[in-house]
Amino acid sequence: MVQEIIHVYLMPGMAASPKIFEHIKLPENQFKIHLLEWIIPLDNESLSDYALRLSKIIKHDDIVLLGVSFGGVMVQEMSKHVRVKKLIIVSSVKSMGELPKKMLLAKTTKAYALVPTQLASKIDVFEKYAFGATMTKRLELYKKYLSVNDSKYLSWAIKQMVCWEQTEILPDIIHIHGDKDPVFPIKYIKNPIVLKNGTHIAIINKYKWFNENLPKLILGK
Repeated sequence: MVQEIIHVYLMPGMAASPKIFEHIKLPENQFKIHLLEWIIPLDNESLSDYALRLSKIIKHDDIVLLGVSFGGVMVQEMSKHVRVKKLIIVSSVKSMGELPKKMLLAKTTKAYALVPTQLASKIDVFEKYAFGATMTKRLELYKKYLSVNDSKYLSWAIKQMVCWEQTEILPDIIHIHGDKDPVFPIKYIKNPIVLKNGTHIAIINKYKWFNENLPKLILGK
């Protein structure tokens, strides 16, 4: 009897390239990985409408949706439009109640509108003035893994992340979170699977954990 293949769709974080999943490997006799990419939002497009438009790319039923960071928010919104076997988020939040206080403050004051997103396209300029190994390494990571530098997309994405209004946690969602995540501190996160020493980029530097554990989480073992 031929085993039915489970289709796994992966959504990267804000402005990130699907390259963040380059080391994620699942048994090919059980799973088929599909990489999702960000598209440019329409004028005044809501998060729900964007998720609906993105979900039309999905060609299978009863899928696994996995999203990282803002991609985790996006797959939750997409799961309202497609039939999902498993919903998994990584380094993300399940409701506005898990957002850090500084993001809630940014929502109240609308400070998110002041972020100079047009600078994202100037990363080559920043590189010329990068002093020190840490900054140079960080810029190298940005260049490799960030693929969307469109200021319209970035302004939209930052606003949608900060102003997300989900209050109820979706049932049966699986949340994987690093205990050293500086973007979404774990003290605000309810009932995650904790990655010891995991940071916000755990999907990249803890890929061995994901390769070992994702099949079991998907299959419910």
